[in-house]
Amino acid sequence: MTQHRIPLAGVIGHPIAHSKSPQLHGYWLKKYGLAGHYVPMDVAPDDLGVVLRSLPKAGFVGANVTVPHKETALRLADFVSKRAKLIGAANTLFFGEDGKIYADNTDGFGFMQNLRDGAPDWSPSDGPAVVFGAGGASRAVLQGLLEAGVPKIMLTNRTQARADQLKEEFGDRITVVDWIQAGNVIEEAELVVNTTSLGMQGQPELRVPLDGLQPGAVVTDLVYAPLKTKLLQTAEDAGCTTVDGLGMLLYQAVPGFERWFGTRPEVTDDLRAAVLG
Repeated sequence: MTQHRIPLAGVIGHPIAHSKSPQLHGYWLKKYGLAGHYVPMDVAPDDLGVVLRSLPKAGFVGANVTVPHKETALRLADFVSKRAKLIGAANTLFFGEDGKIYADNTDGFGFMQNLRDGAPDWSPSDGPAVVFGAGGASRAVLQGLLEAGVPKIMLTNRTQARADQLKEEFGDRITVVDWIQAGNVIEEAELVVNTTSLGMQGQPELRVPLDGLQPGAVVTDLVYAPLKTKLLQTAEDAGCTTVDGLGMLLYQAVPGFERWFGTRPEVTDDLRAAVLG
């Protein structure tokens, strides 16, 4: 009789000790009583290619990739999903039986699921969105919002050239706004998204004037340490619907887990508690 291998997956980064992914996938494996393991792997940039090619031989069915490997993993993959190509980075890899590497990016999916979960009354057609930041996380958010049908996105970044670059790639529904003017466009926004690390523990605060926030607007922050950032607290006080950043991390993990371990996992309050630990 043939022995089936226990499926292995993990997260590859450098450093990796801070990653919440092992707690997250470990929780689901235990909850659903599945055979499988999910491990953190600290891999130096120069070794990434060799490691990725050898993982399938060791019984790995896939992996998550995080900083600084997301762009490189995309280049090393044999097949790349449309959304990963658009975002310009991979966060989820699947290995074929033949050892071929399939790269996907589920960050935009995770962002949208979290938004729908936390603000069920929000609809993409409600009106314009304002997005702070033009890094990798911003690209995933833009992909998600544009695919959902948001009519206009006002993008603002401390270094304007990076925002201009994204407009060039993502198209005409994006309007670049000078960082100095960011406070002024907030009043038009039905949705405000912070994709920068500003407001995170150990980082400077997001110093955009927020008095233009309209009651009923939706405000979400990708930062989840602290869970309630100054942006979210200010928005809550202004009568906005707020959505914290933890859910994006949880939801982006769903497609990978389902593909690797054969069960579609649920995002619950218990899971949030377990991951916050």
